[in-house]
Amino acid sequence: MNQALALARQALFLTSPNPRVGCVLASASGEVLGQGHTQRAGEAHAEVMALRDAAERGVNVQGATAYVTLEPCAHQGRTGPCCDALVAAGVARVVASLQDPNPLVAGQGLARLRAAGLQVEVGLGAEEARELNIGFFKRMTTGLPWVRLKVATSMDGQTALLNGISQWITSAPAREDSHAWRARACAVLTGIGTVLEDDPRMDVRAVPTPRQPTLVVVDSRLETPLDANLFLAERPVWIYGAFDSGGRQQALEAQKAHVTLCPGEQQKVDLQGLLRDLGQRGLNEIHLESGHKLNGSFLREGLVDEVLLYMAPLLIGQGRGLSNLGPLEALGQAIPLTWQEVTPVGPDLRLRARIRH
Repeated sequence: MNQALALARQALFLTSPNPRVGCVLASASGEVLGQGHTQRAGEAHAEVMALRDAAERGVNVQGATAYVTLEPCAHQGRTGPCCDALVAAGVARVVASLQDPNPLVAGQGLARLRAAGLQVEVGLGAEEARELNIGFFKRMTTGLPWVRLKVATSMDGQTALLNGISQWITSAPAREDSHAWRARACAVLTGIGTVLEDDPRMDVRAVPTPRQPTLVVVDSRLETPLDANLFLAERPVWIYGAFDSGGRQQALEAQKAHVTLCPGEQQKVDLQGLLRDLGQRGLNEIHLESGHKLNGSFLREGLVDEVLLYMAPLLIGQGRGLSNLGPLEALGQAIPLTWQEVTPVGPDLRLRARIRH
């Protein structure tokens, strides 16, 4: 199962919107007969890749055990049911980390395996398998993607100087590490303030990736410049506005942006509605990388699941903070988090914590 989980990690940047799954076929003596991980959406799942690998090796998988990090699917989607492929191959036993939360599967794959006479066990490696697919599990159970807020700060919590200069608070190793988190996301989300102030590309450049995540821009008035750098990367650009003034929607769509009007209160974008729309479009993980205003809005509305913070050993003094949450009247109003990790990255620290909803 550890080997299957390692294979699933290899699919981290690849499978969106499908889950990252690894599979190892082993003989009764423990010999590996075939292995594989899920490919791009619409291509082969982990179990089929493992069966293909065994066929290419010229080995028989009759009576083998399949170690797979998620329940084999039982429905006909863009690919056929994996549980049927395992049965047809003569596999005798399936050890799965987790039941699939997808309502189209949800235990049906395991049930069909048992009905075909296979021995089925569930639970081995469950915690890591779920972590690899934290956004997929949330989307399947709530309809909303997992939102990870990324910030880079000084030790005194500033993300930029008062004049807005922020390049670079953290080191090159920290920036490279943060690009790996961008790469695993289905979409990078930013606000129009960041676009107008920094004109960023907001793509993955510091690490190799087989695909660029979608870019989502929260732009209430559709002010995104038509020559913005964000259009340079080869990936979808989705802009969410509150209203169209002066035919901007048509002009942005001519730049191949996908524009959606999602009006909320005070002529702002409805962020909850935006996330629900992203969930319906199959996005599992959102990498929120924006300024203190949009960060504050997401935090105040309870839409953030996790904070990914890179802290540099610097003291800046007065500057721009992580978010504009506003002054609280009591500590009991503070947003509680639970530490997940504290890891040195070059001279900086990577701190990851989850919101306690």
